[in-house]
Order: sequence, then structure tokens, then C-alpha cells
Amino acid sequence: MATEVLVPTLGESITEATLGEWLKKPGEAVAADEPIASLETDKVSVEVPAPVAGVMGAHAVQPGDTVSVGAMIATIESGDGAAAAPKADAPKQDAAPAAAPAPAAAQQAPAAGDGNVDAAALSPSVRRAILEHGVDPAKVKGTGRDGRITKEDVVAAAGDKSAAAAPAAAPAAAAPAANAAPARAEERVKMTRLRQTIARRLKEAQDNAALLTTFNDVDMTAVIEARAKYKDLFEKKHGVRLGFMGFFVKAATMALKDIPAVNAQIQGDEIVYHDYADISVAVSAPQGLVVPVIRDADQLSVAGVEKTIADFGKRAKDGTLKMDEMKGGTFTISNGGVFGSLMSTPIINPPQSAVLGLHRIEERPVVRNGQVVVRPMMYLALSYDHRLIDGREAVTFLVALKNAIEDPTRLLIDL
Repeated sequence: MATEVLVPTLGESITEATLGEWLKKPGEAVAADEPIASLETDKVSVEVPAPVAGVMGAHAVQPGDTVSVGAMIATIESGDGAAAAPKADAPKQDAAPAAAPAPAAAQQAPAAGDGNVDAAALSPSVRRAILEHGVDPAKVKGTGRDGRITKEDVVAAAGDKSAAAAPAAAPAAAAPAANAAPARAEERVKMTRLRQTIARRLKEAQDNAALLTTFNDVDMTAVIEARAKYKDLFEKKHGVRLGFMGFFVKAATMALKDIPAVNAQIQGDEIVYHDYADISVAVSAPQGLVVPVIRDADQLSVAGVEKTIADFGKRAKDGTLKMDEMKGGTFTISNGGVFGSLMSTPIINPPQSAVLGLHRIEERPVVRNGQVVVRPMMYLALSYDHRLIDGREAVTFLVALKNAIEDPTRLLIDL
């Protein structure tokens, strides 16, 4: 008996998605609730679970196709159909050694990876890379999730193939190569649904808000010393590493209480002030930047913040963040410093009115008590909607944040 696999409900106001990849090939056994495909929505990737146990049937759609909520994307053979499926394949496997290989089959084998790789299960960019470089996918070692082949794996395999062939081909091709023009390859890859949404929302923020950025710098000496002194005890007690984001989130929630306009939003002709702080934290995921929300961050300890961020980071890489975890947020913190950024002007996350940008820590000469000394310094950037937040409020917010980081004792006594 065949059971249809339908696109599940994806969240409020989301009616369609893009099929990212198939996690199960036709003919493979699947367990009930086992992920068989991934869908890319406007905000996050969602895995489609198997409704029943059985054998994976035919794929009705391919990676890159747009599917609507409730649409049938595959079938699963269960019951008698599932039991019969392996027997139907057995005679073909037994007869294969005795049969003479047909020329057509030999030509098709490389495209399918000699039967070891299902070309339909590869992402569109990977399939294009295989065709462009002429690489046999069966000979490519996948480094993606569950050993799947990525575009980088194909490019690396093509480089190894070229290097192996170079010594033999070099003598004959030496003369023509001197006059040949260098290859100028191009590739067109359709934007993922998530990337399209990010692009649209960032452009809307520029079009609809009066954006302005103010800067300050902060001496990280005290926080670095505290982290070095307590990181081992912290990890032993709480089971998570002590980073810098915990300090900045707590310092930000204190500054937001002092300057409530930075935590507010414009809705029509009204200003909405929040007596809570839901902090959005920008997290890098394979599909792009996602911004899950730390709910009631002002009520959490530094350990609670660090645990929440660590969980977000892990699940962003696994593609298991939920829709509800991306909604809301009253203020955003984006840490470009982990990628080496010295300074930037971050863009607000509508309908929020401000975003704090953190940057890399760099030793610089500064004056302390009339002496030039070297200190680990970080630039802070606050981008804000000038329709709601005045320059005085923006600068005051950054100064309050700076004071709390340079003297973490303030975080304990709420100063």
C-alpha cells in the first residue's frame, strides 16, 4: 500500500517552500518519523518526516522545485508493497554479473555514480558542478551532512583529477597552452528562498527607516581576565563554554532599561515600548544568516544566555531551528567579529529600531592615567532608526554598554 508524503504546515502565513534535498532514495527503507527530505522556507529549513514505516517510493518533485503546503512530494510503500519491493530488485542483482554490459548503460553509469550516488538526490548546484567539471560523483568523497556531496567536494575532486592528468598531458599541450586564452567560467545558481527573504527584508529596512550608525570602543581587559579566570569552573558547572556574548547580552538588557526607546518599535503612528527584552542574535547557518530570539533575556543569567546561544548555533547548522524561535525580538546583536570584521554599519531587523554590531578584539595603544598602554579594544556600532531614537539616546546607550563591559561588577549590582 502506498502512502503519500505531503508538505506539512510550515507556519503562519507560509504557503509554499522549496525542496532543498532528498534524504532518502527510492527503494531505501525508512522508519516512521524519520526525516526523508528538507524544505527551505522564508525563514528556516524544515525536515519532512516519513508518515509511516516502509520503503521509499518515487520522488514526485526534485531539489529546487517549489511546493505548496499539502502537496504530495513522494510515496512510501508500506505493508505488502514494502515487503515485495526488495524481492523485485533481487533478480536484477543476481542477473547483473552474467549479463553483458550494454554500451548505453556504460555511458549512463558515470552520471549516476556507478549506482552508488543518486543524481536526483544531489542539489542543483552540485549537479551543475559535476557536469561542468566532468567528475564521477561515485569517486567524490562527501563532506556534507550524513556524507552528502557538496559543490566544494566536486571542485576539489576536479582539482585532484586535473593534477593527476597534468604530467601526461603537459608535453603535448605545451605549445597550444601558451597561446590559449584562460578559461572564464560562469555559473548561475538560483537564490534560495531564505536568501531571497533576507535580501528583501534588508532592502525594506533601508527604504522604510531613517538609518544612522553611531560608534564607540570598549576596553575588553576586564571581561577577558574574568573569562580566563572562571572559564573552566563555568564550563564544569554549567556544561557550556563562557564566551563574550553572555556579557554583551546582559549589558545590553541593562542599557535597554535605561534607554527604552532603543528597545521600542514604530507601529503606524504609535510607538510601542516593551518592558521586556527579547534579544535576537544573528547566527550563521549553511543557508544564510538566521536570527533566533532569546526570550526574556533580561531575566536570564549569563549562563542561561550562553546555553541558549550554544543551542541556537548547533541547531542552526543542523537546520532544526523552529519557526517560532525566529519570530519577534525587540533588539538585535550581530557579532561580525567572529569573522574578523574590524568595523561595520549593521542594518536593523524590522520592525525593530536598533541593532548592535560587535567586532574583532584588537590590541591598540590607548591612554590610561596619562600613559600610553596597549589594551584589547573592540569597536561597537549601533545602527538605529532616527525617526524614533535620537542621537543623544543612541550615544547614551553605547556608553552604558561600554561602562558595563569595562567594569563587569556593574552587571552584578545592576548599575
